[in-house]
Amino acid sequence: MDLSNLHPEWKVEKIEIATLTGERARSAGSNGRIGDHGKNCSVRIARITIDGETGFGNSGQLTEELAERVIGMRLIDLFDEQGRLLEPYRIPLEYPILDWLGRRRNTPVYNLIADRASDSPLVVPCYDTSLYFDDLHLQYELDAVALMKEEAEQGFAKGHRNFKIKVGRGGRHMPLWEGTKRDIAIIHGVAEVAGPEGKIMIDANNAYNLNLTKEVLAAVEDVNLHWIEEAFHEDDALYADLKSWLQARGQQVLIADGEGLASPHLVDWARNGLVDVLQYDIIYPGFTHWLELGAKLDQWGLRSAPHCYGNAYGIYATGHIAAAIQNLEFVEYDEISIVGMDTSAYRVENGMLHIPNKAGFGLDFDEELFASQVRANGWSRG
Repeated sequence: MDLSNLHPEWKVEKIEIATLTGERARSAGSNGRIGDHGKNCSVRIARITIDGETGFGNSGQLTEELAERVIGMRLIDLFDEQGRLLEPYRIPLEYPILDWLGRRRNTPVYNLIADRASDSPLVVPCYDTSLYFDDLHLQYELDAVALMKEEAEQGFAKGHRNFKIKVGRGGRHMPLWEGTKRDIAIIHGVAEVAGPEGKIMIDANNAYNLNLTKEVLAAVEDVNLHWIEEAFHEDDALYADLKSWLQARGQQVLIADGEGLASPHLVDWARNGLVDVLQYDIIYPGFTHWLELGAKLDQWGLRSAPHCYGNAYGIYATGHIAAAIQNLEFVEYDEISIVGMDTSAYRVENGMLHIPNKAGFGLDFDEELFASQVRANGWSRG
């Protein structure tokens, strides 16, 4: 990022923290590991004041002690010579600082991080990630498929064409083969909704083993299945087996992993051809980390798909980072409405997320509501 326009006298004057709350469009059920995710959501937002102007952004791991150290620092001293935020300030402050820079320069963040030939808004593929185990209360497979198709149809009506389906019902919540058969039937049902052009992803949250993975993939070879995610805990021997099995069958399904407590060897395994898509989270390790990792993955011919579930701010941040990562696959879209955070400049249409040509991250915040939440559940320094 170009730091030439950063005035050396711009200093951090104030940092405020508040938690804003909201809801998903629909309550989310279980996945292969844990129980109901529910409907309620929250996002921890920092407002930073620099040279009399403010920026807003998701803030993880920001402590009052760190905020006190940053108050009074020159903005330019938070960056290295390459224009990247220094490590101690990334996860705590990268989003409000980048939003501030975009607002000050009156340009979207995606223009700060990448050279774009076009002045038109950025458009990025996205997928509906809301298809959880909402069917466990239903006894019969046909009823379960009908419910999950109805949920996919809701997403289709909102502009989605690509869908990620949680699978692995037999790993914990149902008898093994009964749950696996239901996974397969639901994949087929959602694929009918998506149509031949829609891409389907499945995510087992490590609830499968290698042989179960092969059983499912063989049973859905007629589906436009784009990737299988977290089929089982990362293991290079099992990945090598699965990759060779897919190649022998001529089945064009990508292997995706990296969410959560990912193996430190995962990037090396990907470079060796065992994994196709890396999915580290957009919040932890974050935006700046993804700028660096995405550039490497592009160089190596690998694909990026930052994980973002349950964080309403991260959805939109992922859209911006697509400008700097050539092989970014999708924005993971978890529809959430946060009170006091206006996302109306964004829209989903025909499977694409339209990123507005608007300053910062293109999100507007209710200043009065934010101030009241600072008093109610947050803190202020400066």
